[in-house]
Amino acid sequence: MKTFENNSRVVELTDVSKIFGSNEHKTSAIKHVSLHASSGELLLLLGPSGSGKTTLLTLIAGLLEPTSGTISLFGRNIESYSAKELQEIRALRIGFVFQTFLLIDSLTVAENVGIVLRFAGKTKKESRRQVIRLLRQLHIDHLANTFPQTLSQGEKQRVAVARAIANGAELIIADEPTGSLESKQGFEIIQLLKTYSKEEKRCVIIVSHDLRITEFADRILRMEDGKLIQSNE
Repeated sequence: MKTFENNSRVVELTDVSKIFGSNEHKTSAIKHVSLHASSGELLLLLGPSGSGKTTLLTLIAGLLEPTSGTISLFGRNIESYSAKELQEIRALRIGFVFQTFLLIDSLTVAENVGIVLRFAGKTKKESRRQVIRLLRQLHIDHLANTFPQTLSQGEKQRVAVARAIANGAELIIADEPTGSLESKQGFEIIQLLKTYSKEEKRCVIIVSHDLRITEFADRILRMEDGKLIQSNE
């Protein structure tokens, strides 16, 4: 497995825990997790449903605060960022692939993908050109003017991936990106994310329970009951 230098680290967690609730209703979702992920690396976090994988991604994105421990994002303690700075980071430097896709029903496929480019200040013409290139790469350019309600689950997943990488995000966070896809389609999506990671020197973190995609990962971490239980580092 390839090793990555400390100065290329995009994400670093040190002894991070997350507790929901209090007293007798307290639940430990994340328990003393330490990990890192670097530019040009595809990190795969494996684990069954309920193991804490999605909560961990939410912490990395700054959408939740840890109960204890520290999270470094792009070389800074995440607590040092203001709410506005974190919002800008999520808009411009992080690409998300959610299990539920979070596509906007009132926008076409092309508009759903292009919205992140418009946030980044690209012109409408520039955005359209880049969007069509991405959709073609994902074999869904024929759906550019289609609305999400008419798409299959697999097609929605591909649109979500296109949106995540459209803006050249330095960090891609993908939650079960193969969950709605047939084997061949799923492999194509992971291969695209792998290629993006290597060619663009981007950090990709995938959480999944799909053992078929382990061959694409630079490193594999295994999670169970909120804890990291195994690593191939």
